[in-house]
Amino acid sequence: MSATLLLILRLLMVIALYMFLGWAVYTVWSDMKRQKELISARSVPILKLLADFDGDSREYEFSIPELVIGRDQACDLFLDASTVSAEHARLSYHHQKWWVEDLQSRNGTLLNLSPVSTPSILVSGDELQLGQFMLKVFIEDDSGGPSSSIPR
Repeated sequence: MSATLLLILRLLMVIALYMFLGWAVYTVWSDMKRQKELISARSVPILKLLADFDGDSREYEFSIPELVIGRDQACDLFLDASTVSAEHARLSYHHQKWWVEDLQSRNGTLLNLSPVSTPSILVSGDELQLGQFMLKVFIEDDSGGPSSSIPR
């Protein structure tokens, strides 16, 4: 083969290699962009808690993926009662579900009158008891409406 033909073949191979690398980088970049859009589109369903303490009812609404309930004022939901521990329970959203976990509280956490010993899944309509506080749980579904209506 002539040197000119060999040079042209080498240049074509280099061009083909760079085109392949450019295509691979573009594919990875577009996949990462699509993943970012999917993750940002996923939102935490709104969690509403209806607190009942000695006949006094209050409604709390959260749209954060994790909240701590307790007597410490730094908690996301502050419950001022001696039967509630400083950090009593954690509610967290992961794996497309809301979970409740007792944080080694003194008086324990009850989910539908059963003690919470391991992280447990919450569904709309569940009742949590933390000390003297009874919390009714309502989770809004993906359409934006409550999956169970809150009694007024």
